[in-house]
Amino acid sequence: MATSDSQSDTTDNLTRLEKAQIPEDLKEETGVDIVPTSDLEASAGSRTSDDEVPDPFLVDWDGPKDPNSPMNWSNTKKARQLIAMGFNSFLSPDANLEAEIRPLSSSMFAPGEADVLAEFNSSNTMLGSFVVSIFLLGYSVGPLLIAPLAEIYGRLPAYHICNSLFLVFMIACAVSQTLPQLLVFRFLAGVAGSCPVALGSGTAVDLIRKEKRAGVMAIWALGPIMGPVVGPLAGSFVCANIGWRWVFWILTIAAGVMLVTTFLCYRETYAPVLLERKALALRKETGNEQYRSKFDRNLPRKQVFYMACVRPLKLLFLSPIVLCMTVFGGISYGYLYLMFTTITAIFEEVYHWPSEMTGLAYLGFGVGCVSGLIVTGQVANKVAVKHSAQGRFLPESRLGPIVVSCWLLPIGLFWYGWSAEKHIHWIMPLIGTAIFGCGLMSLFLCINTYLVESYIQFAASVTAANAVMRSLLGAFLPLAGPSMYETLGLGWGNSLLAFIALAFCFVAVLLKMYGGKIRTHPRFQLDL
Repeated sequence: MATSDSQSDTTDNLTRLEKAQIPEDLKEETGVDIVPTSDLEASAGSRTSDDEVPDPFLVDWDGPKDPNSPMNWSNTKKARQLIAMGFNSFLSPDANLEAEIRPLSSSMFAPGEADVLAEFNSSNTMLGSFVVSIFLLGYSVGPLLIAPLAEIYGRLPAYHICNSLFLVFMIACAVSQTLPQLLVFRFLAGVAGSCPVALGSGTAVDLIRKEKRAGVMAIWALGPIMGPVVGPLAGSFVCANIGWRWVFWILTIAAGVMLVTTFLCYRETYAPVLLERKALALRKETGNEQYRSKFDRNLPRKQVFYMACVRPLKLLFLSPIVLCMTVFGGISYGYLYLMFTTITAIFEEVYHWPSEMTGLAYLGFGVGCVSGLIVTGQVANKVAVKHSAQGRFLPESRLGPIVVSCWLLPIGLFWYGWSAEKHIHWIMPLIGTAIFGCGLMSLFLCINTYLVESYIQFAASVTAANAVMRSLLGAFLPLAGPSMYETLGLGWGNSLLAFIALAFCFVAVLLKMYGGKIRTHPRFQLDL
C-alpha cells in the first residue's frame, strides 16, 4: 500500500514537472492550466528536462532578464516606440479619407466629394462613394503583403518602407489630374497605410506583458477608430474653405513629420528576427555555422516565404475562431461607415447645421470610443492579472468585456436610427452614436487581444487576417447604404442592422463559453 502511494506521489510530481516545463506559448495554445513562471515573450530559453542535453548551438535570450529582449527594454524606450506607433496608426488609417471626402446619403454630397466630382467633370455618385471605399480596399490587400514580409525580415523595415511610400502616395493624390489617377493613388496609399494596423498588435505583444497588454493595445486601437471621428471634424472646415487638395497637402506634411518621428523612435522588436541576427553574429564571430535561432525551422528560404504568405489566409479561412471573430468585427466596422453615410445629411437637412459644423456631429461617436477604451482596457487588464495569479489565464480570458459590451451595438443602432427618423432633439442621435462607439471600441479591442493571444508568435499574420476582413466589409457595406436607407428609412434601416448585430451578440457569448474547446480541438490545429 505504501509502495502504491509512493508511486502515485512520484507520478504526480513528474506530471507537475512536465507541466512546469511547457513554454508559455504552448500553454496558451493547448489550454493547460498552470501557474506561469514567466511570459513566453520573456522566457529564458527552451526549457529541457534533466535527462535531455540542451543544444549548445541553439540561440536564445541570455536569461529571462536579458536587456536585449524587447520585453526587458526600459519603460522610456518602450514608451517612445508605443507613442510613435499610436501617432502612426492615427495618421495612416482610413481616418484621413473620411476627412477629405465624406460620403453622404443618396440625395446630396459632402463639400469635399462634390468638389472632387465637379473638378473632374463627373456626376457618377457610385464613383464618388468608391473614392472613399478604394482606400479601404488597399487596406484589405496591404496586410496580406506586409505581415508575411515583416515576419521574415522584421517589423522595422516594413514600417519604414510603408511610411515612406505613404508619404509619396499622399503627394501623388494631391497633384492628381484625373479621377482614375486619384483612385489609383488612393488605393496605393491604402496599401502602404495599412502597415501600422497590420503590425501594431504584434509590436505591442513584443513589448508588453499580458497583464498590461490590453491597456496598451487599447491606446493603439484608438488611432484606427478615432480617425474617422477627427477626420470629418477637420475635413469639413478644410474642404469648405481651402479645397479638397489641401487635405492631401496637410496629410503630406503630417506624414513627413510621422516619417521622421518613426525613424528616430522605432527599433526592431520581433524576437525571431532579433535572435536570427544574434545567431548570425555568433556565426561570424566563431566561424561555426551551426549556430541558429531557436525559431529557425531549418527550411528553405522559398518555403519559409510561401508559408508566411499563406499564413494569414489559412488563419482566416481554416480557423473557425478567427473567421467568426473577424466577420463579427468586420460587420461592426462596416456599420460604422454605414452610419457615417447618414450623419452629415441628417444634421444639415434635419437640424439645419451649417456644413462647416457638421463635423461636430461625429464627436458623440468619439466620446463613446474613449469611454469604451478606458473601461475595457482597465477591465481586461484586471482580468488578466487575476487569471494569471490563479494560473488559469487563457486567450478566452480576453473575451469577458465583449459579453457585455457587444449588446451596445444594437442598442446604439436602434437609438440613433429612430431618434433621427422621428426628428427628436439633435442630442438624441448623438447619444445613440456614443453608445454604438463605446460598444465598437470594446469589441475592436477584445477581438484584437484575443486573436493575438491565441496565435502570439504569428500576431502580425492573425492581425492581418482581421484587418483584411474588416477592411473588405468596411469598403463594400457602405455602398449599399444609400439604397437601403432610401427604401427602409433611417429607423427601419438601422433596425435591420441592429437585428443582425443582435444575432452576433449570441455568437460572442457562445465563443466566450466554448471558444477554448474549439480553438484547441485537434481538427483545427493549423500547420503555420
